[in-house]
Amino acid sequence: MATTSVEPIRTAVIGYGVSGRVFHAPFLEADPRFSLDVIVTGDAGRAADAATQHPDARVLASLEEMLEAADDLDLVVIGTPPATHARIATAALEAGLDVVVDKPFTATSDEGRALIEHAQRLGRRITAFQNRRWDGDFQTVRDLVETGRLGAVRRFESRFEWYKPEVRASWKAEASVAQGGGILFDLGTHLIDQAVQLFGPVAEAKAELAVNRPGGLADDDAFVALRHESGTISHLWMNSLAPQFGPRFHVLGSLSGYTSHGLDGQESALDAGVSPSDEDYGVTPASRWGLFGVEGALKPLPTRRGDYGAFYRTLADALRGDAALPVDPRDAVSVIEIIERLHAETPLRRPDLSEQNEG
Repeated sequence: MATTSVEPIRTAVIGYGVSGRVFHAPFLEADPRFSLDVIVTGDAGRAADAATQHPDARVLASLEEMLEAADDLDLVVIGTPPATHARIATAALEAGLDVVVDKPFTATSDEGRALIEHAQRLGRRITAFQNRRWDGDFQTVRDLVETGRLGAVRRFESRFEWYKPEVRASWKAEASVAQGGGILFDLGTHLIDQAVQLFGPVAEAKAELAVNRPGGLADDDAFVALRHESGTISHLWMNSLAPQFGPRFHVLGSLSGYTSHGLDGQESALDAGVSPSDEDYGVTPASRWGLFGVEGALKPLPTRRGDYGAFYRTLADALRGDAALPVDPRDAVSVIEIIERLHAETPLRRPDLSEQNEG
């Protein structure tokens, strides 16, 4: 199954929901170092969409069919529900394939550690898809932190918020916390990872967790407070029922600050059919640039171009030589450990909906 510097990295994408359709297949097709050979989905409607959108790929209905074709593959990308990640990744590794696992890496940290050790024993490579490290706004904040333009960062605030009162039928609506469900496992995986990337290991973590949808199995509203060993305090919000949104980033340093609003536009562009190779892909318009400076002297700061494709470019380098993987899977396990600790220590609050509806 070895790859060469000439032949494309033959790839299968397992799962063709938002993950496979939006975040993986477009980049595999846009990068000539990869070929999208197989798409696996058991959903007839998604299978038809996959066949239309990627006519050169074989669309298979099951993992077992893909494993039968493993001799013709080099890499598997897993975009299925978290509770299935460990099982599918283990099967792919044992078939001699390298593996990309979407976030959260696994449903438990024990599964994650075991998976990494198994890959090492087999001499295969495994990585976690933490694409939000390549959000344009996050890259902008990272530049400000690393160049010292903010001074010592005392407080870091980060939010993923939207308003989706109607729940669409999907695994996310039915998954419990034990199955990797809930907004803390979903969006929190990104926000905690970003905070740790910026400010280092966490010394203390606390949370407030709530489920606001009637009959909800897992949290849909979360607040996390982290105290990093570096001294920075991170406050992270995740909410799928927010009728108004706070700043995406609000960063306060000893010399200056930075505030931005709105989510990185790559996901919405990809979902609308924009190709990663399009000229304007990943570009944030000037009207949405964040503000940098001190109060009374704020100036718009150009947002760096978003670039999820960097994950796959770096992955290609890693699979073809000795370059490091784009994401160390141990980073993903460390984030899961924080989330597990927060769930263990924080009661899940269920507001009295009857009181909310009064008046």
